[in-house]
Amino acid sequence: MNADFSRPVLAIDTSTSYLSLAIFSQGQTWSHHEEVGTKQSALILPALDALLKQASLSRQDLGCIVYAQGPGAFTGLRIGLGVAQGLALAQNLPLIGIDCLEAIASLATNEAYVLAASDARMGEVFYAWFNTQNLTRLSEDMVGKAQDIALPEGITTATGIGNAYNVYAEQLPVTGRSDMPTAVDYLNLALSGRFEATDASAVHLRYVRNKVALTAIEQAARKTC
Repeated sequence: MNADFSRPVLAIDTSTSYLSLAIFSQGQTWSHHEEVGTKQSALILPALDALLKQASLSRQDLGCIVYAQGPGAFTGLRIGLGVAQGLALAQNLPLIGIDCLEAIASLATNEAYVLAASDARMGEVFYAWFNTQNLTRLSEDMVGKAQDIALPEGITTATGIGNAYNVYAEQLPVTGRSDMPTAVDYLNLALSGRFEATDASAVHLRYVRNKVALTAIEQAARKTC
């Protein structure tokens, strides 16, 4: 399925506690970026309709939808994909999923070695290594303790980026900054043409964790460690 970028493109990122939306149409971009905590489900459709109104568009005008694919907050990812998939299925639109760690890495431009690291909660970090000079991935998406992340073999220097630096800056293996992408960044990545568009029935999320939530017993065990 091919994306038609001549029509308006919507990007949705609900992978964190922010509700982030962006629309590109005829060379202009409109965006909404707001920290909403656990209220994404209640606020996403009203915010979307308000943004469409700003752009003098309707849902029926959309030609493609971009969504944050994960890894990220489990509930948020499902909310974002649910809205994207619902809109796409109703109008037979293509979807473009973009890996959240790749979006984070894209903020550190022209770097040979980049550690993209986001807070995975439960004392862990989602992370992956990238080369943003030649736009290549150096590792798969992983999850683990910040102190257990090591530089790839043969690499001595790198830069880090992502909100894991708000929490684990001292434990991560390289210095970095806590910048995070917004829906505008996901939109621009999609417009680069590097990401495949798929049918709405074939989309998926990247969870990374085998188990999304700990059982009560596991949580209690961790607290006593």
